[in-house]
Amino acid sequence: MCSTRVFARCARYTVLAAVVASAPLATLAHAAEPAPATVAQRPPITDFFENPEFSGALLSPTGKYLAVRIGSKDQRDRLAVVTLADTSVKVVATFGDADIGSFQWVNDERLVFTATDRTVGQGDARYGPGLYAINRDASKFIQLASRSGKSLFTGGSMIRNRDMLPANTYLLGQKAAQDSEFVYVVRPEMSGASQVHETGLLRLNTLTGRATPVTGAPDDSKRWLLDDKGEPRIVTTSKKGISTIQYRDPATSTWRELASYNTYTGGKDGFSPRAFGPDGTLYVVTHAGKDTTSLHKYDLATNQVAPQPLVQIDGYDFSGSLVTANGKLLGVRYLADASGTTWFDAGMQAMQEKIDAMLPNTVNLLSVPTRSETPWVLVIAYADQFPSRTLLYNSETGSLTTVGGSHPKIKPEQMARQTLVHYKARDGLTIPAWLTVPKGDGKNLPLVVLVHGGPHVRGNSWGWNADSQFLASRGYAVLEPEYRGSTGFGNKHFRAGWKQWGLKMQDDIADGARWAIAQGTADPRRICIAGASYGGYATLMGLINDKDLYQCGINWVGVTDINMMYDGHWNFTSDLSETWKQYGMPQLVGDQVKDADQFKATSPLLRAAEIKQPLLLAYGGADRRVPLPHGTKFYKAVRQTNPEVEWVEYEEEGHGWALPKNRIDFWGRVEKFLDKHIGPAGSAAAAGTGTGAGTPAGAAQ
Repeated sequence: MCSTRVFARCARYTVLAAVVASAPLATLAHAAEPAPATVAQRPPITDFFENPEFSGALLSPTGKYLAVRIGSKDQRDRLAVVTLADTSVKVVATFGDADIGSFQWVNDERLVFTATDRTVGQGDARYGPGLYAINRDASKFIQLASRSGKSLFTGGSMIRNRDMLPANTYLLGQKAAQDSEFVYVVRPEMSGASQVHETGLLRLNTLTGRATPVTGAPDDSKRWLLDDKGEPRIVTTSKKGISTIQYRDPATSTWRELASYNTYTGGKDGFSPRAFGPDGTLYVVTHAGKDTTSLHKYDLATNQVAPQPLVQIDGYDFSGSLVTANGKLLGVRYLADASGTTWFDAGMQAMQEKIDAMLPNTVNLLSVPTRSETPWVLVIAYADQFPSRTLLYNSETGSLTTVGGSHPKIKPEQMARQTLVHYKARDGLTIPAWLTVPKGDGKNLPLVVLVHGGPHVRGNSWGWNADSQFLASRGYAVLEPEYRGSTGFGNKHFRAGWKQWGLKMQDDIADGARWAIAQGTADPRRICIAGASYGGYATLMGLINDKDLYQCGINWVGVTDINMMYDGHWNFTSDLSETWKQYGMPQLVGDQVKDADQFKATSPLLRAAEIKQPLLLAYGGADRRVPLPHGTKFYKAVRQTNPEVEWVEYEEEGHGWALPKNRIDFWGRVEKFLDKHIGPAGSAAAAGTGTGAGTPAGAAQ
């Protein structure tokens, strides 16, 4: 598997910012791995948590052009197009007071894109990203959807559009056929604060700005799926906790029901549509009587799932997508411990093997143009010690050219190895977990148990992660359990976590820490539990339930009382939908009436006086998922009996830190907090070396 690769060499590369300055694309080169870094050479916080200068690339439908989003510390993110025949570069779109957000090719001549602002937090953000289109030569610009009622485009010609779409218009997120000037956009209709009643679909002409609604669709539409020709073929509706899959017959344009299932708990006999192949075949994800899901064909004539899976991965639920080009299904992208591809096309399999031989130390994901007319293939390469980088492969010359990297200042030789491990919970359930161990002998280390949020999501996959790698660079082992209730590891694992907040889910996390002690990895006297959102809740309950195990805790944007999730937050508006509260939470989290005693027993807010360990709390003032009162009420309660509680509020932030200055500040506080309470001998704090350019200001906000 990918997680067993041994990193032996690192690549040196340049970001596309150099290309925009008319430098040629740099060819990938390898260098031998230097010796491990000393304390004084540890990378600064900024290397981990600054915004990336290069953050995306897409080949045009024919593969003749490459669209890239580039930026720098003192410049807004821009959209540029590289003509691959001569490597000439043209910046085609830039905003005066915003950054380029998402972008797609409409066809080989035209792009559509949104705006965002990476200089503001959620509290100061303008809602509605706007929508814009432009040709690759910077001609025929048009604003298609409003963003605060004005165009922010700087420079270039502009087509006036009197019928601009409203700000609640968003790209569908699926590429159409890419052979016309049309794209599809969605427009959610709100029935209250954060309550999406229905999601309408519109066909949008990116030259004229005219949009035509898709009519005749069933009520309560939520999610749409296009076929390979770019036509809307499936819509999933949702009402009263039941989701229904509806199919639009291309011959009659009428809709018919394929299946229904519980929106939040699913079912072993249900399925979810994933994609249409070039020949019109529908591919679905289903359990097919097994614990984990797999990818199957679906017969639309008989309404039957094919019994034989197309792709099945032992131990994992299927998560992935089809890889198609030139009217042919080439392969399937999937996620196991790491990402990979099953190729059905012999030529693509041979190309994969050749690129893997050239880049033996990374996972290498190949993307091909929709209607390829050139030898260019886009490659995303990454490893546990190596942040992702984007390259171009020329299938005629066999050359690899680096386009850019997400974190170019990171030196792989300073990064830690990550391993997927498994341990037994106290009731015998097997728990997967991600273990990141600093360079060295890997024994008797201070341990941070990093708990993922959700909780009903998959927490991580093998690869480079800023949070865990930063902690490892400071001398801490990091354990990230995929506790019961996490998705991606089968139905049994998911269902075992229902109604287990603060109970068996909590036990799984503690059992992971004790496993690390038994393995000799963790020093039992130096263990800290940390996490955000649900992970913040688990941090607080861990300090309550396992006082002998954890020496400290770090909770950011964490839930502090389940009843507060149900009841609202005074003048603070939560984005938790009423449908989720009515039909999802009672089954997965607990019922307010039937489980009232359990909610009291598992409330960190009501049990705050039991927490005596040092604690770091951080919350966003504009958080709508876990509004600020979760933090302020708990802080007020816990500090009455615990003098070692640190508090920070980032007023403009939401559910997590969008701004680099706040990420750097927060992780600087984390570093100082850990060094003080469980810090390794020879740590940056102990050695007096500080944290370099990333050392944050000290005063709490």
